[in-house]
Amino acid sequence: MTNGTTHAPVIYARNVNKIFKPSGAEPVIALQNINLTVQPGEFISLIGPSGCGKSTLLRLIGDLITPTTGELKVNNKEPHQARLDRDYGMVFQAATLYDWRTVSKNVQLPLEIMGYTPQERKARAQQMLELVELGKFGNHYPYQLSGGMQQRVAIARALAFEPSLLLMDEPFGALDEFTRERMNMELLSIWERTKITVMFVTHSIPEAVFLSNRVVVMSPRPGRITQVVDINLPYPRNFETREDPLFFQKVIEVREYLREAHEVEG
Repeated sequence: MTNGTTHAPVIYARNVNKIFKPSGAEPVIALQNINLTVQPGEFISLIGPSGCGKSTLLRLIGDLITPTTGELKVNNKEPHQARLDRDYGMVFQAATLYDWRTVSKNVQLPLEIMGYTPQERKARAQQMLELVELGKFGNHYPYQLSGGMQQRVAIARALAFEPSLLLMDEPFGALDEFTRERMNMELLSIWERTKITVMFVTHSIPEAVFLSNRVVVMSPRPGRITQVVDINLPYPRNFETREDPLFFQKVIEVREYLREAHEVEG
């Protein structure tokens, strides 16, 4: 599912490298020669072993850190400018909600920072809560919600200001398997309705295959992209998708590429 390739890429990375230079220690090459183009409306998953640089790449795109060398653009801008223009929202493994603010007030937070009027904030927050099927929970507090519901609030907050890109760093990693599968379904429903571009970090091969247009396979550190796997399962996807022989085939394909990347590095 894409909006075509005639528009500028949402993410464009060419020969991107990231080297951390801790004081008094040897430099650490976190990412090496990253080349990736993501088109509008794509759902891309990054997968690889722990420490391979998946989250580092996400943070480079989100302007939380800067590349050492190489070219990186978000919506044809430098990542810093894209952040200033609020081109993306971010969701992390922990929902990072403020317990003293209601659910609605948590969703409204970026809109407050951006100067929306109280009426606009309230209406937009309610719209986003309806989108994530929490429309009746606006006056609740985060501690009154389950982990999965809290993550839905975090997604609603990230979408509140209508970004073109959603960056997600293992958002469902702490959830039980049943809740995680249900959240996968809900995330796909949101993606299909909003047409937003998603970059999703996960350690789960089945999750990556189920969600994505393409799965980006990364090697152990120094992190490199070793393969990009097209996932040609039709949308919309549902619980039956996980029983499709093509689903199992793609899971095996991604697993084999991960194994090969690990063996080459080893």
